[in-house]
Amino acid sequence: MRVNFTVNGRPQEADDVWEGESLLYVLRERLGLPGSKNACEQGECGSCTVRLDGVPVCSCLVAAGQVEGREVVTVEGLAEYVKEREERGGCATGSCGTSLDAAKKWRARPGQDSQTGEGVELSPIQQAFIDAGAVQCGFCTPGLLIAADELLERRPDPSDQDIREALSGNLCRCTGYEKILDAVRLAAVRQGEAV
Repeated sequence: MRVNFTVNGRPQEADDVWEGESLLYVLRERLGLPGSKNACEQGECGSCTVRLDGVPVCSCLVAAGQVEGREVVTVEGLAEYVKEREERGGCATGSCGTSLDAAKKWRARPGQDSQTGEGVELSPIQQAFIDAGAVQCGFCTPGLLIAADELLERRPDPSDQDIREALSGNLCRCTGYEKILDAVRLAAVRQGEAV
């Protein structure tokens, strides 16, 4: 089958997709977006997390045919997605979360590559992960970034419990999670100062 959907603001078409093929496989192998990692293939580790119409999902559990006509944001397009959201007013307007209509209207900007992430300034959560030393081997990082960004969109000033709950579906084998929690706290503080 053929699947038409939008990935990181760009219309995409995947041909010869078989009915059991996952979104993760299509993103990595057919579209050349290796950011989402293939680890457990059971939705247990969170390393393949992407946003599907604004909602974080494990792309290993989503059948490729389910994304027909929908919007997918991967870690490669996260910075540009966040920039679009901020230009619309983000959470400062009191309407946190990305509506389906808003997600469908997002488009990559010329001169910036949402395919590779090159030429795009990092999002606040991405920069905070670097500054807090939350990136170790990097395997879990894309999924954690997507989940943390969605949390900060919904709840700009999260409690530690909020952070732990939002990231509970993401496993990291390198850390004790403290640096990751620090990164989310740092991004929340920076986000609050920018408002």
